[in-house]
Amino acid sequence: MDIQLDDLTGSEITALIEEHFHNMGLHYPEGMNYGFNIEDLKKPEITFWSAWEQSELVGCGALIELDSQHGELKSMKTVSSHLRKGVSKQILEYIMEEAKQRGYKRLSLGTGAMDAFEPARKLYENYGFQYCKPFSDYEDDPYSVFMTKEL
Repeated sequence: MDIQLDDLTGSEITALIEEHFHNMGLHYPEGMNYGFNIEDLKKPEITFWSAWEQSELVGCGALIELDSQHGELKSMKTVSSHLRKGVSKQILEYIMEEAKQRGYKRLSLGTGAMDAFEPARKLYENYGFQYCKPFSDYEDDPYSVFMTKEL
C-alpha cells in the first residue's frame, strides 16, 4: 500500500470524502455531525493522506495539529470494497508515526457512539486509545465518543 500526501483535488478522493460526509450525516442528528467535508480538510493545520494499491484508492486519513504537542486523527475512511483488509490499520499506524515524528505527546479522536462505529472503536482500542472527555472545541453528546492515546 502506498500512502501519500493528497491535495484533495482528485475525483476519486473527492467522491470518497463526499460519501464519508454523507454517511456520517445518516447517523447523526443535524448539527451533531463532526465529519469534515473537502473544504474543511483543506485548512492549513490539517495534513491529509490517501492510500493506494497500484492506481486504486483504498482509503484515507487526516491529522490536525491542535497544538505543538497534541494532534487529532480525522476523516479515517476505507473504500467499501477494501473493508477488512487492513487498510485502516496501515493508515492509523502511518498517522501515529507521523504524529510521533512531529513531537506530539498525545493523539486524540472523536467517533460515533452508534453500532455502525463499533469497528472503528475496536480498531482504536486495539491500538491503545482510551476513552476520554471531549477535547478541543467538542462538547459531550450522546452520539459521540472521544478517545486519546499518549504517544
